[in-house]
Amino acid sequence: MNNPAFPLQILIVDDDEDDFFLTSDYIRNIPNRNFTIDWSYNYNDALNKLKSNNYDIHFVDYRLGIKTGLDLLQDAIQAGCEEPIILLTGKGTQEIDVKSMESGAYDYLIKSELNTEKLERCIRYSLERAASIKALKANERKYRNMFEKSKDVVFLSNIDLEIVDINYAATELLNYEAEELLNVPFTSLFIKRDPNFFIAILNEMGEINDYEVDLLTKNQDIKNCMISASVEINNNGEKYVQGIIHDNTSRKRAEKTALQAEKLAATGRLVRTLAHEVRNPLNNINLSVEQLLQQESNADAELYLEIIQRNGKRIGDLITELLNSSRPSDIQLKRASLHEVMDKAISAAIDRMTLKRIDLQVRYSENEAFTLLDEDKIQIAFLNIIINAVEAMQEEVGKLEIIILTSGDTHVVEITDNGCGISEENMQRLFEPYFTSKRNGMGLGLASTLNIIQSHNADVDVKSELGKGTTFIITFKKD
Repeated sequence: MNNPAFPLQILIVDDDEDDFFLTSDYIRNIPNRNFTIDWSYNYNDALNKLKSNNYDIHFVDYRLGIKTGLDLLQDAIQAGCEEPIILLTGKGTQEIDVKSMESGAYDYLIKSELNTEKLERCIRYSLERAASIKALKANERKYRNMFEKSKDVVFLSNIDLEIVDINYAATELLNYEAEELLNVPFTSLFIKRDPNFFIAILNEMGEINDYEVDLLTKNQDIKNCMISASVEINNNGEKYVQGIIHDNTSRKRAEKTALQAEKLAATGRLVRTLAHEVRNPLNNINLSVEQLLQQESNADAELYLEIIQRNGKRIGDLITELLNSSRPSDIQLKRASLHEVMDKAISAAIDRMTLKRIDLQVRYSENEAFTLLDEDKIQIAFLNIIINAVEAMQEEVGKLEIIILTSGDTHVVEITDNGCGISEENMQRLFEPYFTSKRNGMGLGLASTLNIIQSHNADVDVKSELGKGTTFIITFKKD
C-alpha cells in the first residue's frame, strides 16, 4: 500500500447506510493502517467526488437507484478519474463480473463474502496495480511527448513497412500531413535507390543504421536523409518496425559548398602560380616585340611582329580573366532590393530573350526583398544564370520563370528554364572552373557566379532533369 504514515482516503458509494457501516468496519479493522472513509449515497454527488480525484480508492455499489454502479464507473473514468474503483454487489453474476472488468473496475466483490482479510488484499493489490498503471501512463506521456516534439521524423510501421504512426516532424520534412502518410509504405518515398535492398537488409539483420537515401517530398523536392530502423515484437507477438528519419540535406549542402569553395581555392592557387610563371616570359616577349617594331622597316617582318603582339596581348588578357575568376570577389555590401537587382539583370538579357522569342514570367513577393548586396556583382551572377538558361532553351518554345519569395528569415531566388537540362555527371562538376559543355565556352561563368554568391554568404542549389529543364535556387539571409 501507500506510505503508512498517511491515512488512506477511501470513498464508499452505497445507497444503503447499513451496508456502508458494515464495509467501513471491515476496512477499519485492517491492521497497521489508518483510513479516512467518506460516504456518498447519491449518484451525482458520488460522480463529483470521483471526478475530484481526492480519494486513493473507491468502493461502488452496483445498485444505485435508476442508474447502476457500472454507469457511475464508466462516467467517472470518462471524466478523468484515475484512482482504483472496486465494484460491490449483493448478488454476483459472471456477466456483471465481465462487464465491470471491461469497463475499468480494478476488482469485483460480493458483499456477502466480504471480510477484513479480503478487503485488505483487494486494497493492496488495487493500489499496487494503480501505481504500475500510473507509471506506465507517465512513461507513455513522456515518450509520446518525445515522439511528438522530436525534430527527426519518428515512425512505426507494420512488417510490410506501411506506416501506422508518424510524428509531425514528417510535415516539415516531407510536406505531407501525418495523416496522409498512414498506411503508405515509407519506402515508396525512396528515389535513386532500390527500396528492395533496404528491405532485404532489414529482414536479414533485423535492423539497419544510418542508411542514406534521397526522399521525394510532396512538392517534389529531394531531401537527403539518414534512416535507422529495427524490427520489434509487440505484446501480441506481432512484428513491427520502428525507425527514425534524420534530415541530412543541410549538412550535405554545407559539405558541397565547402568542397566547391576548396576547389575554387585550389584552382586559384594553381592559376596564380601559372600566371606568375607565364607573365614573366610573356612580358619579355612583348617588350622585345615593341623594340623590334620600332627598329624594323621590313613590311613583312612588321606584319608578323604585330601578329605576335596581338596574340601576346590576348594571352595577357586571358591570364587576367583567369586571375579574376579565381580570387575571392571583393564586394561592397549595402542594403539593397533583390527585386531591383533582378530587374537590371533581366534588362541586360532582354535582347537575347527577344531574339529567341523566350516567354518570360516574373513573380516577386509582395514586399521588397531587402538584404545586404553588392548590386553590381550580384547582378553579374544573376545575368550569368539567365544567359545560360536562355542558351539552353529552344527558340520560340523556351519559357523562363524568375521568382523571388520571402520565407521566414530568408529570401529565395528561383530561376527556372525548360531547356535541355543537365546530366547527373555534369551536375557534379557544374561550378568547377574551366569545366564547360559549351563548344566555345571557357567554363568560368558559373565558377565566377558561385564565387560571387558565396561572397554574399548565400547558398545556391541546382535541380535539373535532362530534356525538361533546370532550376537555380539561391537563398539569401534577410537584412
